Amino acid sequence: MSSTRVVITGLGATSPVGGDVATTWEALLAGRSGVRPLKHEWAEELGTQIAAEVAVEPGDVLDRVKARRLDRSGQFALVAALEAWQDSGLADVELDAERVAVAVASGIGGITTLLSNYDALKEKGPRRVSPLAIPMLMPNGPAAAIGLTIGAKAGVHTPVSACAAGNEAIALGIDMIRLGRADVVVVGGTEAAVHALPMAAFGQMMALSKRNDEPEKASRPWDKGRDGFVLGEGAAVLVLESEEHAAKRGARVYAEAAGRGITADSHDIAQPDPSGAGATRAMKQAIADAGLRPTDILHINAHATSTPQGDLAEAAAIRLALGDEAADKVIVTGTKSMTGHLLGAAGALESVATVLALHHRVIPPTINLEDPEDIGLDIATTRRELPEGPIAALNNSFGFGGHNIAIAFRSV
Repeated sequence: MSSTRVVITGLGATSPVGGDVATTWEALLAGRSGVRPLKHEWAEELGTQIAAEVAVEPGDVLDRVKARRLDRSGQFALVAALEAWQDSGLADVELDAERVAVAVASGIGGITTLLSNYDALKEKGPRRVSPLAIPMLMPNGPAAAIGLTIGAKAGVHTPVSACAAGNEAIALGIDMIRLGRADVVVVGGTEAAVHALPMAAFGQMMALSKRNDEPEKASRPWDKGRDGFVLGEGAAVLVLESEEHAAKRGARVYAEAAGRGITADSHDIAQPDPSGAGATRAMKQAIADAGLRPTDILHINAHATSTPQGDLAEAAAIRLALGDEAADKVIVTGTKSMTGHLLGAAGALESVATVLALHHRVIPPTINLEDPEDIGLDIATTRRELPEGPIAALNNSFGFGGHNIAIAFRSV
């Protein structure tokens, strides 16, 4: 384990429950759902007609000309990155650009740009395809836009690992700073896949909730009545710095990004390993990488998508990773119950929530848990307080393909 400590100095988000970090956090603590009926004509033919779209449209925040040159996923990412950059105080600091990097992930990339330009090609011919289509639909487009905006020259990266991608970007940022490749790394994830094709495809997999008559109650992790996840959209960004770099400029620090665990199931392209073995190893790696003990983990923001198999596999993995003593006292929450599942942005948004839980010493609730499975874990169904003193937390993300990423955060 490297002796270089990595700290979080900036946070940004645009989510289904708020247009920035402050409104998102307030909504999470209040237990407000961002899931709503879809008002698009294309949704009328789908089995699932609900989703968690962003609370504030990016066009209300970004310069219109700049926004038109970005896919919707890129717009979300830039909104979140600008907030995080400003929040960190780095916008007013003269930096060595060759020591600044970006790692912002996506699970699917610029799919709305791809599909809209294919429609234009079919209906109106090749001359109506946008000359900006390729840079807009590239999965690395959002990261590139952020890199250009802040002048990052140490590297601009885009991990693509489905629903684990946001946390993989954070893990990559931690590694870059520990390896001495950068002093500052802007990390996170973005996704904009609320569209007929992805929703139809997820629907054909029987992955989405069909609780159209009660959208706010559709995402219900660990509840016996859960019937699938709710698709969400948005972005979240964290600014990572070496502790030394942050201290030199007197930066405000939210928490330490203390460790990361990365494993693969090699079990199935879509289903998690029911034993939870890969997820268990990822959590154990993150705890060890952070120099922590299982009993130091007092909170877990779980992946908890509200799928029948996934929720149970993760619960089993948590108990295996922590052991009975630590598992009996850890407080677990599933914020997807409010935000829906942001795919490649999920881990980043939930890492922001985990960091804020440590910073403010309060855990957001899991809503809609009315008939809980017997999983042997303390699931927070109301906001819960965390004690003073040194504490640590985990954020889990698991993705199609068998990707498992756990990030360990420590209070400061």
